[in-house]
Amino acid sequence: MAITTSELPDTASAVLAFARSSRATADRAEAELLVAACEWADLHPASSVLDAAAFLLGGGSEHEEPVAGPGAPLVAEFCIAEFGAVLGISTVSAKHLIGQAIELRHRLPRLWRLVQAGDLPAWRARRIAETTIHAGLSREAASYVDAQLAPFAHRTSTSAVDRLVDAAIARFDPARAAAEARLAADGRHVTIEEEQVSFAGTMRVTAELDLADALDFGAAVAHGADVLKSLGSEESLDARRASAVGQMARSQLALPLVGEVAQQPSRNQGSPGRQLVLHVHLTDGDPIARLERGNLATIEQIQQWCGQSSTEVVVKPVIDLNEHIVCDGYHPSARLREQVILRDRTCVFPWCNRPSRACDLDHIIPWESGGETSSHNLAALCRRHHRLKTHGAWSYRRTGPATYTWTSPHGHTFVRDDAGTKPG
Repeated sequence: MAITTSELPDTASAVLAFARSSRATADRAEAELLVAACEWADLHPASSVLDAAAFLLGGGSEHEEPVAGPGAPLVAEFCIAEFGAVLGISTVSAKHLIGQAIELRHRLPRLWRLVQAGDLPAWRARRIAETTIHAGLSREAASYVDAQLAPFAHRTSTSAVDRLVDAAIARFDPARAAAEARLAADGRHVTIEEEQVSFAGTMRVTAELDLADALDFGAAVAHGADVLKSLGSEESLDARRASAVGQMARSQLALPLVGEVAQQPSRNQGSPGRQLVLHVHLTDGDPIARLERGNLATIEQIQQWCGQSSTEVVVKPVIDLNEHIVCDGYHPSARLREQVILRDRTCVFPWCNRPSRACDLDHIIPWESGGETSSHNLAALCRRHHRLKTHGAWSYRRTGPATYTWTSPHGHTFVRDDAGTKPG
């Protein structure tokens, strides 16, 4: 039951006491959640799934990223999604939660006991467990970290944990430590933060280059900015430098790859261009557009992108998302595929946000059971959840234009629609 403002204490000391009690209650609940995660894993060992979908939480498989360190028990892959769904989190988040719980109970037992005794907040223990998981520590190294941290874990910083993990690697796996030191000495990288698109339509790029490469790149950017100014650009120097980088990239893409010159002699003809494919959703009178990837942009920004002389604008036919399209065979037509991708936007499994363009198209009623290849019987599912639906005792049905009702192996129901997921 929610507490109203009128029910809160009305003195400063009483409010602090109430807040402290609430924090203790939340910490206790988080500790109990870790116990539940371990119990759920115990109920679903890998041997409970008699197909290749079972994977080792402690070591991963060729299809799975390792989630807990060596020596952790095996857990059936398909149990994870249901645990996450009832908690209202994604399958990936549930995988991390179960992995951290197992890491604590089996490889960091001192920290585990502190959490269960109420002497260490679960969130701190989970953060440490995630660090040791990511580092892939041996059992001996993990035990060393556990012993060293236990007396101070309640006040140890993230950087201190990282240093201790590095020390454990150096102590118990010196060959690996030496190899990682050699790799760390080469700090070169180019990082494009594709998931961080600003409202202005920009994206952050950072790089660490060799000195000679950096100087050449700087000279090329400066030259490009000067050329844009000479052609009449009135943008600031920084903006022209940014535009020059884009021009350089498109010029590079227009060049043939080594060995392709003979096969594609015309690829380098003409000026380099950029193909811009935008699926834009607009409401009358609204100056803000929603792009397919979920980003927002102003009408002016879209006009600027499309109005540049170097941009090739391709106008595609509008697809009616309410039209019922039926195909004769198993594989959908290009038009039907595009319709389902635009309609669903993401994987339609509860709490999953993987873009629909990276998903499979699933026959809700299987093709071999008489299900047609049509708008009403296809939905976007990422590969993980496609396999889960096919082999993992989950079922779902389409209950609206873009609404799906799922039933888990233990009978829990969830409704997934444009607004997200809610219990059924």
